[in-house]
Amino acid sequence: MTAPDTSKTDLLATARVAILGLGLMGGSLALALRDHCATLLGVDPDLTALALARQLNVVDRTASEPADLLPEADLIVLAAPVQAIIDLLHELPALHPEPAVVLDLGSTKVRITEAMDSLPERFDPIGGHPMCGIEKSSLAYADARMFQGAPFAFTPLPRTSPRAYALTEQLACTIGARPIWLDPATHDRWTAATSHFPYLLSNALAFITPSEVSPIVGPGFRSTSRLAASSLTMMMDILTTNRENVLATLSCFREHLDLLADLLTRGDFTTLEELLSLGAERQKELTGDVGPGGQP
Repeated sequence: MTAPDTSKTDLLATARVAILGLGLMGGSLALALRDHCATLLGVDPDLTALALARQLNVVDRTASEPADLLPEADLIVLAAPVQAIIDLLHELPALHPEPAVVLDLGSTKVRITEAMDSLPERFDPIGGHPMCGIEKSSLAYADARMFQGAPFAFTPLPRTSPRAYALTEQLACTIGARPIWLDPATHDRWTAATSHFPYLLSNALAFITPSEVSPIVGPGFRSTSRLAASSLTMMMDILTTNRENVLATLSCFREHLDLLADLLTRGDFTTLEELLSLGAERQKELTGDVGPGGQP
């Protein structure tokens, strides 16, 4: 999917942006948008997060209730766990009486864009998912540089206007991200393999590793198990709303794991080495990692 030709007018510079959710992702977006839009409004039910947002000058104004600031915005960014985003979409018509572009940052897209499609015509919705972040979820870890060079997946609806395409693309480019246009089903299938299943794998690795080995834990284990520390609320929403794709990836992995176990059991180290070599090559292909002189 590619974005249609749109005007080069700087829509972001005049936008009044309300970010609902000032955790890692919403807070990082706010920091990256400073001085690039007309107004930044921050909404979060957590009073501690709001106090920190004011202390760090993350946004121009804050509120704990969406109704207090939302009517002023013409770009609404929903930066919350998936189910909370869906709930906010159901509440949005009563909270915002004027036209507005609605962008979400949720990790799954099919269920969210279905909810977006039910919004009244005055709303101009588009799904979004910046492919970046860390396992920490609080505003204390927000970083304006987090989006630099990262893919920013957009999943427009048939009703999404050229203006919403242009505004959100400008937003992605302004924060240093690379916009990518996908349909929601493709997004969910791809992220099951690149993000959602890796969380399960990381968590399972941490679970089966005995505590007694902690004195020799090094960077390899830390990097491989890092995702296990992700927000459980966020990950349960993801696994619930992308269950079928995650199950398909899990099934494929189980088959491959069984093959590795069989080769080890039979002592077929020649085939095992060939298979591991193919896995290493696939990793370079997927990540674009190359060595000196452009060699993988």
